[in-house]
Amino acid sequence: MLKKSFKRIPNNTHLILHSNHVWQYQMKRYQTLLKEKGLVQIMSRKGNCLDNAIIENFFGILKSELFYIMKFRDINHLKTEIKEYIK
Repeated sequence: MLKKSFKRIPNNTHLILHSNHVWQYQMKRYQTLLKEKGLVQIMSRKGNCLDNAIIENFFGILKSELFYIMKFRDINHLKTEIKEYIK
C-alpha cells in the first residue's frame, strides 16, 4: 500500500506521516522507504493515547456531522465535501 501511494505523491514533499509504535512502522526498511521518498515520520509516544486525542476527536466529529448523514456519489464527491467541511 505504501509503494502504491508513492505513485501519487511527488518526491521530497516533506509530508508528515503520523503513526503509532506498532512494530511494522518501526521497521528499518519501512522507515528507509519514507526517507527516500522525502516523507517525515512522526510517532506517538509509546503507550500514550493522549498524543492522538485531538485528531481522533476531530475525525469523530467529522464523521458524525458529515460522513454518517450524507450519501456520496463517489470518492470525488466525498473528497469535495470533506474539503468544504474543513474550510
